[in-house]
Amino acid sequence: MKPVIQEETTGCGIAACAALAGVSYAEAKRKANALGIYAADTALWSETGHVRKLLREFGISVSPRETPFESWEHLPDRALMAIKWRMERGRPFWHWVVFVREDGEATVLDSKKALTSNVRRDFGHIRPRWYIQVSG
Repeated sequence: MKPVIQEETTGCGIAACAALAGVSYAEAKRKANALGIYAADTALWSETGHVRKLLREFGISVSPRETPFESWEHLPDRALMAIKWRMERGRPFWHWVVFVREDGEATVLDSKKALTSNVRRDFGHIRPRWYIQVSG
């Protein structure tokens, strides 16, 4: 699986879905916009409904619940993760990333454009709050 770079400052949810679906950011954005999902909508990074809807459109199944993060070892082979979790004016916000374990190697695909590498293994610096298991 390869990272997809977000082309909009607030497009991490769209980019994460694109990475999981194996499509470009532009393709995921077109599909998202057709569903009424836009990067500027704060619900994209403060609720889970939009990413669930977009992933469903790509035929990707996810767990119906968020699971609190315990450890990297306990993560499923694919997960959509909430990092940089914070409260702003009484509302939770986070940054979406994708966790993937392939051939026994764990990585985090982070869509943030400013990163030197969007394939991260610096697990000590990543602070996940919870994740959604991705199954198909």
